[in-house]
Amino acid sequence: MKVPTHPGTPKIVNAMTVDVEDYFQVSAFEGTIDREDWSHLPCRVEENTNRILELFGNHAIHATFFMLGWVAERYPNLVRRIVDSGHELASHGYSHIRVTQQQPDEFREDICRTKGLLEDIGGCEVRGYRAASYSIGASNLWALDVLQESGYKYSSSIYPIRHDLYGMPEAPRFAFHHNDLELLEIPVTTVSVFNRTFPSGGGGYFRLLPYSVSRWAMRRVNRVDGQSCVFYFHPWEIDPDQPRQKGISPKTRLRHYLNLRRMKPRLENLLRDFRWDRMDQVFRIPGETTA
Repeated sequence: MKVPTHPGTPKIVNAMTVDVEDYFQVSAFEGTIDREDWSHLPCRVEENTNRILELFGNHAIHATFFMLGWVAERYPNLVRRIVDSGHELASHGYSHIRVTQQQPDEFREDICRTKGLLEDIGGCEVRGYRAASYSIGASNLWALDVLQESGYKYSSSIYPIRHDLYGMPEAPRFAFHHNDLELLEIPVTTVSVFNRTFPSGGGGYFRLLPYSVSRWAMRRVNRVDGQSCVFYFHPWEIDPDQPRQKGISPKTRLRHYLNLRRMKPRLENLLRDFRWDRMDQVFRIPGETTA
């Protein structure tokens, strides 16, 4: 099914990505929900991801799914459906532990375990990685070396912004190689206005700001910078009926639940207004391709 785009749709192809984790696995709930309780909570990630696959199919686009090993292990049929639908399968680590909370040996074990698990289930090479909560930054750039040594070809784990939970504002805004590494680091999209950098690649910002602002920012990146955008979101963001957590701060409540009912309609507009493909296709990552 070919979906017509609106007049003026940029010709540059952008990268659409999904971080496949459930609502109870987000970093903001670490102090509220114990990891040992995950298996006892109602899981909604399979149903929500299937809805995303249907949405992408209706718009005839392919995307990259950064999947937790924890999710893949429990929903192998979902992994296979992602691959069989022509999407790229990539790693989000096993259980959403931030890189800042791991030593190099622990990180290596985590990313190798997850890569092997995803490849065994999906039957395809896994080349990409995205750290939980964009937790690679100035203090732990050693992680990029470990990723390359472990067989990964690219990472999308550094966010070149200032944020209370993550960010490396001095990092390049667009894809780059750190030092002499072959590994390509591909940051989520930011827009530069009056010499200041603002996030514009999805997540909570996409739900917070009017869609027109996000569309303007991404068009600016396409037309002024001449660069592809990298957009991300989570399956739980299209699920306004997910269980509400108690005992969380007002800031966390706002960030997690704001405008969940508006997310899917905004995604519909986004898919129509821009051209989209998988990370490995947009950035020409070498290796096996299933598309």
